[in-house]
Amino acid sequence: MTTPLRFQLEQTDAVQWLRGLPTESVDLVITDPPYESLEKHRAIGTTTRLKHSKASSNDWFQIFPNARFPELFAEIYRVMKRETHFYLFCDQETMFVAKPIAEQCGFKFWKPLIWDKRKIGMGYHYRARYECILFFEKGKRKLNDLGIPDIIEVPRIRNGYPTEKPSEVSEVLISQSSEPGELVIDPFMGAGSVGAASLTLGRRFAGNDILAEACKLTHERLLALGGVPGDNFPVPLPRQPSLIANL
Repeated sequence: MTTPLRFQLEQTDAVQWLRGLPTESVDLVITDPPYESLEKHRAIGTTTRLKHSKASSNDWFQIFPNARFPELFAEIYRVMKRETHFYLFCDQETMFVAKPIAEQCGFKFWKPLIWDKRKIGMGYHYRARYECILFFEKGKRKLNDLGIPDIIEVPRIRNGYPTEKPSEVSEVLISQSSEPGELVIDPFMGAGSVGAASLTLGRRFAGNDILAEACKLTHERLLALGGVPGDNFPVPLPRQPSLIANL
């Protein structure tokens, strides 16, 4: 009998959600917080000052301030098992802020991976074609395939959820840093690309987002992939008043 693809979603503050997770219960973390630098880029140039994203009908999300990185990374470190990996999507500005804080929390930094979007995006001085993915390690875990390059070439998503990442990018990271049946989490899940990649590859997924729309989109997306939500999730997770099981 096929093992069901389990997932569980919550709608709350990312750090609050992480604080409810058991210590050393997570096999892999992949996430993309809404950084302060995003707010700056939205205010000038070819981006928008409006409440809604030009690329979709969705509201822009509230930023997660850099000042909260210490508590975020400390909680991520706590919930991760020993010998596990942590991938952090970020831009070129935020990586210089995030890296030393994550190291202070105990992570070993290996290198920035590059997501090559294949087509240029917004900006003035050398318009952006890539994003960074900071590769951190807790303890020591070998990658599953040492022949994978540090540049991941996947086309950007157009007309999707704001800053949505293709699930194919996360599939590379999940394949490299976890095994089937292990638990992948994303505290800032957005439209659920990490969750979709997790279920596609036979991993369990737990995700959180502060926006109801993101939770609804992810819930529908994971159900369409054959995912099974519910209270019988293999790892005890926090219970919030706004549990997505009612969607």
